[in-house]
Amino acid sequence: MGLKLVASNDDVRQEAQRPPVLSVKLDGMAYGSRSVLGAMSLTLGAGETLALTGPSGIGKSTLVRIIAGLETAYRGEVVRPEQIGMVFQEPTLMPWRSNRENLTLTTGVSDAGADKALEEVGLGRRGSEFPRQLSLGQQRRLALARAFCGSPTLLLLDEPFVSLDPSLAAEMMSLFEELRRRRNIATLIVTHSAEEATRLADRILRLDGSPAQIVQG
Repeated sequence: MGLKLVASNDDVRQEAQRPPVLSVKLDGMAYGSRSVLGAMSLTLGAGETLALTGPSGIGKSTLVRIIAGLETAYRGEVVRPEQIGMVFQEPTLMPWRSNRENLTLTTGVSDAGADKALEEVGLGRRGSEFPRQLSLGQQRRLALARAFCGSPTLLLLDEPFVSLDPSLAAEMMSLFEELRRRRNIATLIVTHSAEEATRLADRILRLDGSPAQIVQG
């Protein structure tokens, strides 16, 4: 497992025992004549959390969009599961739908399942309200509930705590950790924060260079 920044023999053996959930082998990615991503590869095992770091604009979000299947103009191969949950930099909620419907219509979960998911993130009894009636932090909770309640095999988070003040960000990270603890989900989280990466991830990879590649650091 050459991508692990710090790996003991025990770490390598444990990773080898994890069923692979995600495999990425890119030859590159370009927008017109501008090469954005270079050749790189990574794998992610069941129950593992991987943090992807690097400077702003380096291509972290582009790589996540490739993994999610939202970006197809790349050269290479991505093997991903069918069930993927995603949390974007902004909550990306449907303001004209109730909080409950923001879960049922996007994930197929039942009303009862949606109410359970809302309860799990501290929004119990607010299912009939609308996202505009929630604070930014509560909207983030709703976005987390949506990502988890679809029972994904792979969870992708693209700078999910980027616009929050430190205390609220810490609160959201604690909620994320609790939700993840209850589920065996492979998770890739994009962050520019070394503190977030160290706290949340089993492994840390960094993108750097032009075109961006995975480097140690």
